[in-house]
Amino acid sequence: MKRRNILIFTFIVIALLTLNSLFIFDNQDEIAEESDLVDKTQISSQKLFDNTWKIIRDNYYDAELNTQSWSRWRDHYHGKIKTDDDAKVAIDTMLASLNDPYSRFMNKEEYAEQNNSINSKITGIGVNIASTAGKIHIVNVMDGTPAQSANFMPDDIIFSVDGKEVNGLSLSEVANLVRGPENTSVNITILRDNNKISKRVIRKEIKIKTVKGSVIDKNIGYIQIISFVGSTTPNEFLEALEKTKDTDGLIIDLRGNTGGLLPNAVFIANLFIPSGNIVSIVGRGGYRYNIDAQDTEYTINKPTIVMVDGASASASEILSGALKDYKKAKLLGTKTYGKGMVQKILPMPNETGLNLTVAKYLTPNGVDINKKGINPDIKVELNIKDVKNNTDPQLQAAKTALSKDIISGNVNAKQ
Repeated sequence: MKRRNILIFTFIVIALLTLNSLFIFDNQDEIAEESDLVDKTQISSQKLFDNTWKIIRDNYYDAELNTQSWSRWRDHYHGKIKTDDDAKVAIDTMLASLNDPYSRFMNKEEYAEQNNSINSKITGIGVNIASTAGKIHIVNVMDGTPAQSANFMPDDIIFSVDGKEVNGLSLSEVANLVRGPENTSVNITILRDNNKISKRVIRKEIKIKTVKGSVIDKNIGYIQIISFVGSTTPNEFLEALEKTKDTDGLIIDLRGNTGGLLPNAVFIANLFIPSGNIVSIVGRGGYRYNIDAQDTEYTINKPTIVMVDGASASASEILSGALKDYKKAKLLGTKTYGKGMVQKILPMPNETGLNLTVAKYLTPNGVDINKKGINPDIKVELNIKDVKNNTDPQLQAAKTALSKDIISGNVNAKQ
């Protein structure tokens, strides 16, 4: 299924990290606090470039740095970096030479937005927006947010923010106009049915839910993991399990989930896998580190179907790969994306940040899925016609397959 060719933003945050978003921390067992992720040390822009150059040289997964002499970049930019903008352009150029789509340098604003996504804590009004034909329009309104209270609606066109017309501005520029401290107000003028409507809205902290759980067909638990980015994802998954505890089987929907934090995927996999290796991390020089299951008070033993597609990547593949290898679940849908590289978040001076590829990962069976993906056990396509007709043959197939597994399990239990 082709993705919509529009860029969607959550107001006051950039869109959640996509295919370059699998991160690890120095402490594998903890999610870092926001303060741990920001280096407020102020240094010269030239030194910022020099420090970044050295960190890449010493830590990048490929010690040969894409078969090039890394010193050429230090020599090329020596004495030429005057501002942090200069540093970013130079670092971006240097990173591009690695031919690695996942390593990226972020300026202060971009890095703050990434940290907001990780902490699932943002301040704004609570709408998703898109740019179509030069117009910024609202895609959807989040429940329980200031935007819902102010009666914003999908398809409203944003005309101005605090008197500044947004025509010709990028999505990020519009988002920056709307962003602001909690409990401050912003005046937004929209176009609805060619009528201008102005609304003054008080900005509030908005929690981004990454997991949704419900009961379908009376005896099936349906849990959708939208992203592994949020630090609250493990608790949200446990809440979804509690909501579906009386069901006979589970469907875990990872379609469109492009990744997130490594510890989140490991935590959820550990609920199904009580012992053994969950994922192997292979670092620079071939050093291999196995992340093993830990003792838990609860293990999921229900028949489970995991739904995947071509956008299921990174942390989604760690979870689905582990469950497939241990035969704890059947995968249904289409082949996953195939992102088997690991990035580490590196706080940099001047409140900037670097996501650097430091390793690759292998599934419990030692399979390298990078650029290959994981094939489902049950292949079911979802095409454009299905989307237009608001039908979901993959979900229907998952319910059918799971029902058969539930019946089979009940029969075996009685024998």
